[in-house]
Amino acid sequence: MKSKPQPERVAQDLPAVTLSEHDGVRYLHLDSIWVQGGMRIAKPQVVEIDYVQRMLASLLWLPTETLGQGLAVQLGLGAGAITRFTSRQLGMATTVVEINPQVIAVNADWFHLPERAEVVRGDAADWLAQAVPGSVRLLHVDLYDQEAAAPVLDDEVFYGQCRAVLEEGGVMSVNLFGRHSSFHASIARIAAAFGADQVWSLRPTREGNTVVVAGRGVAVPAREVLTARAAAIEARFGALKLPARKWLRMVRPYQPSEPEPQPEPRTEP
Repeated sequence: MKSKPQPERVAQDLPAVTLSEHDGVRYLHLDSIWVQGGMRIAKPQVVEIDYVQRMLASLLWLPTETLGQGLAVQLGLGAGAITRFTSRQLGMATTVVEINPQVIAVNADWFHLPERAEVVRGDAADWLAQAVPGSVRLLHVDLYDQEAAAPVLDDEVFYGQCRAVLEEGGVMSVNLFGRHSSFHASIARIAAAFGADQVWSLRPTREGNTVVVAGRGVAVPAREVLTARAAAIEARFGALKLPARKWLRMVRPYQPSEPEPQPEPRTEP
C-alpha cells in the first residue's frame, strides 16, 4: 500500500471507526449504527454489499476488451470493496482518496487493502482540484459521514470537477439515497455538470441507495452489445456477486422530472 498524504484540508475531530461482524461478514462503521462497508471474511474478493455491487455497473459503459485499462479512482474508501476489485480483479492502477486516517489503518489491518493501491489521505475536493484533467477512466464516489444522510460533497462544482478528471469515454458512479429528499437535487446537479444525456440511474436497493452513473462523452451501444458486455462481466466476475445482466434491467436514463425512485421489490428466497 502506497500512502501519500494531502494535509491541506484534512478535517479534525473525525468520527471513530468501529467494526462489527455478523454471519461471516465484517462491517465498518463511523461511530454509528450505519454500515459504511463490509467484507465477507472467508471470501474478501466477493463484493458483499448490494449498493457497492451496483456501483460497479459502471463497467457496462466500457467496452469489454478495454476492461483493466487506465486509472481507477475511488473517493471514500469505506471497507475497500471497490479498491480491492479494481486493483486485484481488474488489475487497474488504482488510487483511493480517504480523509479519515483511521479508515485507512483499519482497511490495512482488517479489510485486505491492496498493497499496490495508492492511498491518498486527504479531502476528495482537494484531490480533484490538483488531479490531471482527463486522467481517470473509472471514478467511484461514495462520500458519506457518520450520519449517512446525504453526500458530504454534492454541489455542481464538485461534479464538474469529477467530469473534468475523467478521460473521454470515462465513467463515474456515485452512491445516493434514492428515497432521501436530496436525491432529485443531487442527480440534477450531476446532469448539469455532465449533460442530461450522459446520466443514468439504477433502481434503488431495499435500503434506499440509488447508484447514479455519469459519463464523459460516452456513446451508448446497441442493446445487444450491452447484453454481451453484461454476459462477459458475469462470466468473469459472477462468482464475486456482480449480476451484470440484472443491472441492465435496472438502468434508466435521466429525466429532468423523473418520478420518485422505487426500491427493488422483495422476493422470497
